[in-house]
Amino acid sequence: MSKKVVLAYSGGLDTSYAVKYLSEELGYEVYTALANTGGFTPEECERIGERAVALGAKEHVTLDIEKDYYEKCIRYMIYGNILRNSTYPISVSSERTFQALAIINYAKSIGADAIAHGSTGAGNDQVRFDLTFKVLAPEIEIITPTRDLGLTREYEIEYLRSHGVEADFKKMEYSINKGLWGTSIGGKETLRANETLPEEAYPSQVTRTEPSVMTLTFDKGELKSVDGVLYADPVDAIRKVEEIGAAYGIGRDMHIGDTIIGIKGRVGFEAAAPVLIINAHRMLEKHTLTKWQAYWKEQVANWYGMFLHEAQYLEPVMRDIEKMLESSQRNVTGEVIINLRPLGYTLVGVNTDYDLMKTDFGEYGEVNTGWSADDVKGFTTIYANPLRVYGAMLKRNGKTFDND
Repeated sequence: MSKKVVLAYSGGLDTSYAVKYLSEELGYEVYTALANTGGFTPEECERIGERAVALGAKEHVTLDIEKDYYEKCIRYMIYGNILRNSTYPISVSSERTFQALAIINYAKSIGADAIAHGSTGAGNDQVRFDLTFKVLAPEIEIITPTRDLGLTREYEIEYLRSHGVEADFKKMEYSINKGLWGTSIGGKETLRANETLPEEAYPSQVTRTEPSVMTLTFDKGELKSVDGVLYADPVDAIRKVEEIGAAYGIGRDMHIGDTIIGIKGRVGFEAAAPVLIINAHRMLEKHTLTKWQAYWKEQVANWYGMFLHEAQYLEPVMRDIEKMLESSQRNVTGEVIINLRPLGYTLVGVNTDYDLMKTDFGEYGEVNTGWSADDVKGFTTIYANPLRVYGAMLKRNGKTFDND
């Protein structure tokens, strides 16, 4: 009896090759599983499943984990305004752990002997999948053909062609990973520091050219309404923002950063919804959080984002950080107005009952009603004391601040 292997399948080049290799070269019964984090429509999921079976899979399943991914991860990334290196909304990085969790549960349910994925040996995803599998199912073998055989995309394309597989191999020259929280795009241009992706590499094209206004409404940090339309499910609100923003080509950028394996990595992405939502949310927080709330939230959010990126979602401290992030959102309620235009946007302002600018103490640079001129003079004298003390020491030693 053939051994069972569950392949984390996306329908892309690496996993298409893996179906053939695992079934025809290694003799496994291949069970393909698409862990959908919101990047595929039901129709696309169906086509991907049909393709997997045509390639040689014994059985295919679609694991819908979109809502779980939102509840356990995306909403905390919004609370934390998480953009890695101030640029990348941790799209693929965060979803890989949740895909691995779903795959391992499915593998256990069918009594699989092995689990496989299509990651290369030069990226972060291999660590994300392997780590989750090793922690939760150390007894199950991990098989990684692309990594272990050191395969190139050109080799995989030729292998599939030689086995009679028909596909849009030109499109497969780019590695595209699509999810609810953005799409990453890798290709020959991302391997070089002085090139960028061509227009045709982006899955979404610019179709709207006339400027428009978008209004996003948050309730305790969670997106609830888009342009006055209330959504019972925040996932649907995110989809609406993506639909509008992607039509303008908003959210395109190139992420350059440090990988888990120690080298510098570069990947293109488009993420209209994350970029608009996070930056709108950040503006609302500027009006509703105190100075020290904003400061400490940023510190822990940076760690949260880094741990997500580096496959440490299961680390217990992540649950502690989530509690703080959620607590910080109790007054982050209101609407944010955004002007949209092709390939760009402008944050206009906010309307919120929790605005800390709206007080009886004064208007910055104009009127002060909560203190007097003498109060400021006395405060400034005390506030200057540490520097005055230091300056006196410099003077005793014949020095000044300029030549300290």
